[in-house]
Amino acid sequence: VQLQAYGGGLVQAGNSLRLSCAASGLAFRSYSMAWFRQAPGKGREFVAAIRRYGGEIAYGDSVKGRFAISRDNTKNTVNLQMNSLKPEDTAVYYCAAGQGVISSSMKRDQAYTYWGQGTLVTVSS
Repeated sequence: VQLQAYGGGLVQAGNSLRLSCAASGLAFRSYSMAWFRQAPGKGREFVAAIRRYGGEIAYGDSVKGRFAISRDNTKNTVNLQMNSLKPEDTAVYYCAAGQGVISSSMKRDQAYTYWGQGTLVTVSS
């Protein structure tokens, strides 16, 4: 299984960035997908998740209303549209995949089996 996250970079505060994660080696449609992030010196934080058929979506409180997660089951990709970026959004962003993820577990990193290598997002003030 491989999860390849890309799209990170340096952006000014207030601007937008779109991350994508390409999955291979797994039955993508049957997996819930998520984004987590980790800022320097901090723990891993839940960002967004989407269940396997896109029927349920969850967001972390700090990104709600600014970020949007989506998936394309025909291309085996999950996307994270990030708008109104803030310096505190600076982090390495990881995509993750998990099977059998129930609603109450969507925000927990333990619910996800496979993880990508991460892509760095830097937001300047």
